Amino acid sequence: MAKFTTRLDNFCFLPHNTSSSQSSIFFSRTSRKNLHLELIPSKRRLNFKVLCSIKDRENVKNEIEKVGASSGGLVNGVRVEELDEKGGLGRESASREADFNFVWPPWKNIPQRYKLIGTTSLAFVICNMDKVNLSVAIIPMSHQFGWNSSVAGLVQSSFFWGYALSQLPGGWLSKLFGGRKVLEIGVLAWSLATALVPVLAGLLPGLLLSRVLVGIGEGVSPSAATDLIARLIPLEERSRAVSFVFGGLSVGSVTGLLVAPTLIQNFGWESVFYIFGLLGIWWYSGFHFLGEEQALDAVEVEHVAQLRSANQNKSGNDSLKELDGMKTSWNNTLEELRVSLKDVPWKAFFRSPAVWAMIYAHFCGSWGHYTCLSWLPTFFSEELNLNLREAAWVSILPPLASVFVTSIAAQFADNLIANGVETTTVRKICQAISFLSPATCMILSSLDLGLQPWEIVGILSCGLALSSFALSGLYCTHQDISPEYASILLGITNTVGAVPGIVGVALTGFLLDSTHSWGVSLFAPSIFFYLTGTVVWLAFASSKPQNFSESD
Repeated sequence: MAKFTTRLDNFCFLPHNTSSSQSSIFFSRTSRKNLHLELIPSKRRLNFKVLCSIKDRENVKNEIEKVGASSGGLVNGVRVEELDEKGGLGRESASREADFNFVWPPWKNIPQRYKLIGTTSLAFVICNMDKVNLSVAIIPMSHQFGWNSSVAGLVQSSFFWGYALSQLPGGWLSKLFGGRKVLEIGVLAWSLATALVPVLAGLLPGLLLSRVLVGIGEGVSPSAATDLIARLIPLEERSRAVSFVFGGLSVGSVTGLLVAPTLIQNFGWESVFYIFGLLGIWWYSGFHFLGEEQALDAVEVEHVAQLRSANQNKSGNDSLKELDGMKTSWNNTLEELRVSLKDVPWKAFFRSPAVWAMIYAHFCGSWGHYTCLSWLPTFFSEELNLNLREAAWVSILPPLASVFVTSIAAQFADNLIANGVETTTVRKICQAISFLSPATCMILSSLDLGLQPWEIVGILSCGLALSSFALSGLYCTHQDISPEYASILLGITNTVGAVPGIVGVALTGFLLDSTHSWGVSLFAPSIFFYLTGTVVWLAFASSKPQNFSESD
């Protein structure tokens, strides 16, 4: 046993391994003011015997009384338990024991839900890195393989084929098997497909197929993450969880556009796909072994218990609309899926003008977003004479600015509603800003006004950043009109919203080959959809709650 002596107000770090020999560390002051620590080795924790003066013992006692019995005798993170009185400092001494538990790895005791949310957000970072990598690599790939703009547009649009097809199936699979399993498979699928791009690049059908697989893997991820959050995250933490997870998309866009040019210039365009693909495989390995068997903490247990209780108290049809988080047999799950699909009021959805307004608005917004996401680096490189690294880096400005605009738009909308402005009016204002701002900026950029390249970059970045007002407009309307069917409505509009990724990206390349004009090929169609989308939204959009079950 090793004995350590130090002042009460000093901190001493003691190693785990100790020898049987005794040693002492004394600090200046009298022995009355000293604190004696006797180290008792243990395999799992460090135990200390603390010998202190009566005056110091009184201070510790008062400290425990202040903390209260509910803390279990924890003082500044140290558990203190009174033992027998012993000699050591004469009649004025007593002994206490302090336990320091050292846990490895450091994140072992982090609640399971936080680890899942953190790793899911990281998956979304990798998701958008693999989405934007081709928009940078397409430039050297086109030069190497002799692709014209039409072929380049076809290659970039193939991602959205799989993305559009997997939206609704992703939700159903998450309900069948749980979002965690679907997310694992989705990340593994898109990561392997990403790593195969350099191998298949010389064979166009194989390259298109690999990008379709990337789209399918990424397409199931939003539904899988939503299911995971609903199963494990309590209501009072859910908004922060959703923001943290889906905020990974913007981080992924910025990271991908920052890293890709450097990798391409130093190691070739193939390195982007190999490294980004390996990142996803590494994530899968870590997430796959993320202590699924670890016990839930009190908050998680209470949340799961509430879900089970709610399911038991509902009727058969109502329970199908909730995530029960329980393991069911294959046959029962298939039957549940069949009945749940049958109970969805599909006809009522498509009889509602507000739903059609959401569908068209989602289509129009996605046209501008996906075409610019895919073609802006090429536009900056060819039209503004920027090199590859400069073109990619200026493409970061819109998603970076969007992060700030999103927070401003949310506060703006919430303040209007809190001050009594009708919800429908607020949603129309926000969505109108989201459409008219990029349309105006694109008009200015396409006209021959003698603007400098940096001025065009600034104008486009501002316009595309302001399009983030849609998060307080269109994307809130699904929950406004029907909380019960919000996820299904989002699946419908998201599926239609993925179509511009297929048609718009390819059409932009075709028009560019035909007209050799960026104004006609990239900006004119987006301006048209932004303006018509504004008209339809202002005329038919509504945030008034609708009972689709009764109307059906």
